[in-house]
Formats: sequence, C-alpha cells, structure tokens
Amino acid sequence: MEALAREGVDTIFGYPGGVVLPLYDEMLQWPQIRHVLVRHEQCAAHMADGYARSTGKVGVCLATSGPGATNLVTGIATAIMDSVPMVAITGQVNGWAIGKDAFQETDIQGITIPITKHNYLVTDVEDLPYVLAEAFYLANTGRKGPVLVDIPKDVFIAKTSKPFPETIERRGYHVPGSPRPSEIERASKLLAESKRPVVIAGAGVIWSNTSSELRALAEKADLPVINSLLGLGSFPRDDSRSLGMMGMHGEAAGTIAVQNADLVIGIGNRFDDRLTGKTSGFAPGAAIVHFDIDPTEFQKSVETVQTVCGDLKHSLGEFVEAVKPKHNAEWWERIREWQRQYPIVVPDGSRFLARHVIQELDASTDSSAIVSTDVGQHQMWAAQLYHCRRPHQFLSSGGLGTMGYGFPAAIGAKFANPDQEVWAIVGDGGFQMTLQELQTAVENDLDVNIALINNGFLGMVRQWQELFYDNRYSHVAMGNPDYAKLAAAYGLEFFRCSRREDLAETIKSARAHKGPTLCEFVVEMEENVYPMVAAGASNDNVIMDPDLRQQGQKEEVKA
Repeated sequence: MEALAREGVDTIFGYPGGVVLPLYDEMLQWPQIRHVLVRHEQCAAHMADGYARSTGKVGVCLATSGPGATNLVTGIATAIMDSVPMVAITGQVNGWAIGKDAFQETDIQGITIPITKHNYLVTDVEDLPYVLAEAFYLANTGRKGPVLVDIPKDVFIAKTSKPFPETIERRGYHVPGSPRPSEIERASKLLAESKRPVVIAGAGVIWSNTSSELRALAEKADLPVINSLLGLGSFPRDDSRSLGMMGMHGEAAGTIAVQNADLVIGIGNRFDDRLTGKTSGFAPGAAIVHFDIDPTEFQKSVETVQTVCGDLKHSLGEFVEAVKPKHNAEWWERIREWQRQYPIVVPDGSRFLARHVIQELDASTDSSAIVSTDVGQHQMWAAQLYHCRRPHQFLSSGGLGTMGYGFPAAIGAKFANPDQEVWAIVGDGGFQMTLQELQTAVENDLDVNIALINNGFLGMVRQWQELFYDNRYSHVAMGNPDYAKLAAAYGLEFFRCSRREDLAETIKSARAHKGPTLCEFVVEMEENVYPMVAAGASNDNVIMDPDLRQQGQKEEVKA
C-alpha cells in the first residue's frame, strides 16, 4: 500500500480472495486509496483500463490467485493491444506450495508473458519495493502497456526494511527521446516536396500529450488529418482539416484521400489491418513516413521511406519547427469534393436507427462527454458520429475488439473523472457480458449513463453473414431480458425509447438524473454500417451506403 501511495494511486479496482486477504486487511489502514469492489475480475481490468485511457495515468487492478488472476487475462490483453498503462497485481499461493498444484495455483506469470509489457513473480519480500516501483515505471514510459506483479501469500505477510528506490534503471530498457536530426530533416524535405500529403494520427498522439503539436503541424503545412479508431480525439473533429476516421468503416473521403496521396505521414499509429486494408494496395502512390516511439512497429505492416523514432513530445515538436509553411489548395479541392460526394449518411424518415441515437447523443452533449463503447456496429457508428474534440475522450477496445469492455470502462472513467459526463454506448450482445457491474455503479451512486443499442442481434456478425454468407444467419439472434425489470432489480433509473420522436427527450431525461441510468433504445434490427471495406480487400474498394444511391451516387467507390 505504501508503494501504491508513492506512485500516486488513488483508486484500485479489485476482488478479494484467500491469498490476497493480507493485502485487503491492510487496505483498512489506507483510506486515501479507494478500493472499488467489482463483480467480475475481467471488469476490474476494464475499469483500470478506462481509468487510464480517460486520464493518461496508470490504472491498477487486483485479483486473487487461480481463477481470479485468469479472469484478468482478457482485460490485460485488451490493454497490451492498445498500449494502455496498467499495473495488475495478483495473489499467488505460498512460495513453498508453488509447483505442487496447490488449491487455486495457476502460473499467471507464464500465462501473461505474451500479453504484458513485463511481468514478475516476487519470491522474496526484499525485492518487493523495487519491483513495484519498476512496474509503474515500465507501464508508463516508452510505449505504454500493462505490467503484472504476482505476489505469493507468504511474501504478502513477510516484513522488510528495504527502502523504496529513488530512481529506476533497468539494463536493456531504453526509452527513446529525441530522434536523429537527419530523420527530421528528411521527413520535412519529403513534406515540402509533396503535392498531396495526409497525416494519419493514432493513439500515440494522445498518450504523448502532443495534440497541440499535431494541430500546429496541420495549420502550418495545411494538412488533412485522419485518425485511426484509437486516435479519435487527438485532433478536434470540428476542425476543418479533420477527415475523421479512415479504414474498414471509416469515412470514405479520408480513405480515398490516403489512396490518392503522394505522402502519408503516420504519427503514433501502427498501420493495423483495419486501417490499411490489403497492405499491398495501401496508398499505392505515396511515400510513407512513420513517427513512433516503438521501433518494432517500423516496416511491420507497410514499407516506409523514412522512420522517425522518438518520443512524440520531442519528435513531433521538432518536426513542426523544421517544416516550412505551405498551402495545398488543389489537393483540398479534391478532398472537399469527395466529402460532398460521399458523406456519412444518417437517413431521415420513419425508421428508428442506431445512427439516430448516436447522432442525437452527440448533439445533446455538445460532443463533449467521455464516451466509452463496446465492440460491434455501435462502436463504428460512435466513431463516425460522435465528434470528439479532445484527447482521452473516446474509449474503445481497438486491437483486441473485446466485447463487454464498454460499460466497465465507463465506470473506470467516471471514478477518474467525477465531474465529467460519461456515456457507455453498448450493444445488447456486449452489455450482457458485463451487466453485473450495474451493482458496482449503483452502490457507488455513479452518475454514469448507459446507451443500450438493442437491435436483437450480434449486429456486426449478422452484417457479415448478410453480405458474405448469403443471408445465412447462424446463431446471431440475441434474446434479451426485460431491461426495465433488470434495472428495477438493481435499483437504477431506466428509460426505454422505441420511437425516433421520443429520442431527444429520453436523452434529456437521462442527463438530468443524478446517478446511474440505463437507456434502452430499441432500434431497427437489420441496419448495416457503411462505408465498408471488406476484410482482406483493398482500400480502393469502398462499399458505400445504399442510401447514397438516392442522391445519385455510386454504391462502390474505386479510389
């Protein structure tokens, strides 16, 4: 507890069990560190994740040995894929019992080697002060990520007078700082020579606190800025130079712009397959420059002509200083035409769509709430239609695509940001995976709102079965409980909306209520997410919303 206090920890998300009882007993002496009792350990990890993404600080979760520790695995894997700083502390059986198949013994260190930045099994209490300090240092420096510390029960109850370290030095661990001057020089020269440049900004901009530098770059060099899913919020969506998100379900104008660019500058992103589509067809006429703190990301997915390795706080600032002002008037004319031709469509009419819900939520909250999403169709609509303006505002499981993430992450964000409005946008599939945390929200009287998009399907899987499996729906129809009765059982405020006419008033009522709310929006069952690039296809082939045909547009765009 002293180690956690020294690291500035104010909240732990956890669930007690036999081998961690000594730690839970000691917690009673540390009222300045709040413990949040979850209903499932996976949700402890997701809450720590939401806490971290919404603040930039390290999230902390705690579980007992065996099933308690293994229940953290999905949340830890979510954090490593999205570079989220987290420290997971697990209990372990007594040191003398390790390897003897003791009750609730599991090698959580071995299990989590592939999904942690580093992990430890502490067998000597003398090592504990340094290990805990190093765990936080590793989690929150360089490319951030989760670190696990496994502590046997006999180490918990042992005593030591070993002091806490004042500095951390780990052999072989180097945190990049400034890039080589030659890298900045070459990158700025490529930008100066380009006619059709674009920037793709990822989550690295958010974690490095360089949104202001990104905006300065866009203004100085007149650059269109496109975001990855996890980069949303790094550049204000209401800025005229923002093209929103690109990729599989991104805005068509941004995707087409990248395909027609002669220079792509990736900043703090990893060029994942959902963004690039078929890599051999990605930005075929463009030179690619890649800024990142992690050199292992270079050349991993796409071929680059210049890499810039360093902390973005140094490298992006130096790049802004090095580039010369320029204007790209002709390039912008083409981009504006694509934006006019291929907008994100939210149809009018009598149908009640999930898109209407998110569009109204964006308008009602003035695009200013912290939004946490689950995974699926609603996640993509939220990315398209909730126009985030600032970093740490959009929380979503990107790399792992973890269903059940949205609601517990929103709880973690609300604990971290009690004065900010927080909405969890979830589907009926993902919500049923972690809805037991309603009790956590209720007993803590958290003012967190849930927008439950109920279409009666596992929507994204159903969409793929419709488009690629000849409408053969296999095990995607979702049964749902009576959510009004569920809310009453948990004791939270409930709102149900099944008509577009009632949408604005429903959201207004939920926002006015102090305390947790569950808003069930019963929407059209077979609504699809567009634009869309099919898995494995080139970004040249963007499938557009059929509703665009009503405006005389083509259903598929050949970039």
